[in-house]
Amino acid sequence: MIEGNRLDIEQVEKVIQSPSNLIAKSRDEREVKGYYVALNRLEQYVAQHHPITQKVIQTLHALTMGGGKLHVAPTSYRDGQNVIKDSGTGTIVYMPPEAKDVPGPMRNLVSWIKEENTALPCPIIAGIAHYQFATIHPYYDGNGRTARLLTTLILHLGGYDMKGLYSLEEYYAKNLLHYYRAISIGPSHNYYFGRAESDITGWIEYFIEGMAVAFEKVVAQMVASNKKGGKDYSELLRTLDPKQRKALQLFKEYDVVTSKQIGELFGFKSRTSGALCKQWVENGFLRVVDPSNKARKYSIAASYGILLNQ
Repeated sequence: MIEGNRLDIEQVEKVIQSPSNLIAKSRDEREVKGYYVALNRLEQYVAQHHPITQKVIQTLHALTMGGGKLHVAPTSYRDGQNVIKDSGTGTIVYMPPEAKDVPGPMRNLVSWIKEENTALPCPIIAGIAHYQFATIHPYYDGNGRTARLLTTLILHLGGYDMKGLYSLEEYYAKNLLHYYRAISIGPSHNYYFGRAESDITGWIEYFIEGMAVAFEKVVAQMVASNKKGGKDYSELLRTLDPKQRKALQLFKEYDVVTSKQIGELFGFKSRTSGALCKQWVENGFLRVVDPSNKARKYSIAASYGILLNQ
């Protein structure tokens, strides 16, 4: 919606649920498929505690622009100049740095994210990174989506994961004008005339307010669920590590799974996923349904099965 996609929620669900080998017919469908695949890869990075690198960012961009392709090569940064224009008037509203000046700032951005990992609160790092990525504008297209993916990755790695109950993008989409005004900071539309050195306090305040709104929405859902008689399973959930909590999503779709499916969920090789399943059986999270070495299958242990209906 932020990027002008015309599909409604029901249409989006149909696109996501369609077979992965089905070629999307429209640009809107390709955008949805690409972004959904990129979000899945993002969750794999989080489960692996994968550090943020330029390759990670380039891969997320490639998946976003890939129309649903699962296997893509990281996309190189743009090799020419691009500009952002007002869709109504055609006026240039922002001119990012020249292509030759993109690699350096991107390298510095990734280094800064790593360096500030413990020095600043995670939401502040995410907000600044979002702004700086949009400022560098390293691609011809897909910069907004990739900036928001980078932001989400930073937040989730820092423990700020709203489990799909709400997203910052919903906050942006409800007032797009406010979003673009907040991020359009600087004395000039030209990168070289102050954009990179601008006071971004206004953007950071807007970004943090969005996080507050998002988490208030989550709390409201919790309160509403409690009033309807919903039970609190947080203590049981705390006995699971992040990978096990993510694996619950798989068991919501399938009663029985293989180690290969577990591996695909996290992006692990077969040996790693096999060892993980063995560990989960030993600690009581999984139970073996089919002991065959070639087609060993697993189900979730009965003690955790109650979480699948929540």
